[in-house]
Amino acid sequence: MPQPDLIVILGPTASGKSSLGITLAQRLNGEIISADSRQVYRGLDIGTAKVSPQEREAAPHHLLDVADPRDVYTVAQFQQAAITIINDILARGRQPLLVGGSPHYIQAIVDNLDIPQVPPQPELRARLEARPLPELLAQLEELDPQSAASIDRQNPRRVIRALEVCLITGKPFSQQRSMAEPLYRSLLLGIRWPREVLYWRIDERVDERMEQGMVQEVRTLLEQGVNHERMEALGLEYRFIDRWLRGEFSSEAEMVQRLKYAIHDFTRRQLTWFRREQRILWLDGGPEMVPEAERIARAFLAQQTLPDIATLQAKQI
Repeated sequence: MPQPDLIVILGPTASGKSSLGITLAQRLNGEIISADSRQVYRGLDIGTAKVSPQEREAAPHHLLDVADPRDVYTVAQFQQAAITIINDILARGRQPLLVGGSPHYIQAIVDNLDIPQVPPQPELRARLEARPLPELLAQLEELDPQSAASIDRQNPRRVIRALEVCLITGKPFSQQRSMAEPLYRSLLLGIRWPREVLYWRIDERVDERMEQGMVQEVRTLLEQGVNHERMEALGLEYRFIDRWLRGEFSSEAEMVQRLKYAIHDFTRRQLTWFRREQRILWLDGGPEMVPEAERIARAFLAQQTLPDIATLQAKQI
């Protein structure tokens, strides 16, 4: 029995994934499953560039606002929920589109990963938490260089979790997720821009977010009981603004500039992961991106074999 079709739209921060996903969903009778590890949280709207209510009306969206930001929403939880939603969309005769930039979320679905069930180890975690972050990163680089290259290096919680799995199982965290038989036949469409254009888009987005009230969004989360440790784990925008509110930067302007540089660095690590994924068909950002994406998607859904398309479209970044 042939596998159902899944269209995946991915790419680095600020590349235009949401807009392309909505357009394709409208043209292909589709619905969108968000593959963003922060947009699952309620209240993280401006800082994550979450789609607006108007955009959600333009195309159905799933797995937005499903978790409390004070809690941790795991990849395993996402995988289970996303598969259920994708299968429901298919059963209703519509086309699922997985849209986002969180590599582990995307890989969990595309490759139907068997995610390791390693329970938290309180004593080990306490020992790791007592050590400085640079020392933890150095150990992770030695035990699992692949995870060290792609992980959020300023997020102690994630670094400690990767080390925890390595030390308990004796295997690199990046090799724990053995692949089962894929559930779907997936088309991976990536959006790319020249590096300097992408950085400009990132900087423009940060400025727009500040004007939209991102500082107040952080204040509101703090008032709702999201503590400083948790704010550190919710991503760069929340981390830097929270630190500024605690007096760690001399001015708002300094904080914004440091935030932009940090997002540039994060984007470089996103691209490192994407370079290793040879199945991605890359679309150049610009006026021809939408018609090209639609043409490839329609050919894919019509069962046209991918190698011919890949020969014409696959590009290295």
